[in-house]
Amino acid sequence: MPTLPFLGSLFGTSSSSQKAMSYPTQKSDEEWRAVLSKEQFRVLRRQGTEAPYTGEYDQHMPSSGVYSCAGCGTALYKATHKFKSGCGWPAFFDAVPGAVTRHTDSALGMVRTEIVCSSCGGHLGHVFKGEGYATPTDERHCVNSVSIKFASDDPVHDDRA
Repeated sequence: MPTLPFLGSLFGTSSSSQKAMSYPTQKSDEEWRAVLSKEQFRVLRRQGTEAPYTGEYDQHMPSSGVYSCAGCGTALYKATHKFKSGCGWPAFFDAVPGAVTRHTDSALGMVRTEIVCSSCGGHLGHVFKGEGYATPTDERHCVNSVSIKFASDDPVHDDRA
């Protein structure tokens, strides 16, 4: 992505309590760099944001399958949780129970709710409530495509949609 000061503030990194938290999957920056692409490292480990409408999974709408953390492989979202929001990033109305942790993100002069993988602490994106989408939760998990990987088989079995 070109370096433009204004865009850098929008798609750069945000502050997070990720470093203060302890997660089951622990790796050094060097170990993460060995298994992640440069962009995945920037987003997952440095709380970056990919540009809107550029991600692999923005328009991806399978009827079954699972989206997992690109860092550690933990199942995060079922395909049936995904919906078309038009925001430019993959949108989900719910997560696999216990798979996503929420933190307050006060970066960029606003308060938002950051979402991270509960297993490795990898930055996924942010969750927004009360936007009026016709979903069971009225929430939108706005997730960076580079933070997730899709598999058509479904290892997650719960009773929620």
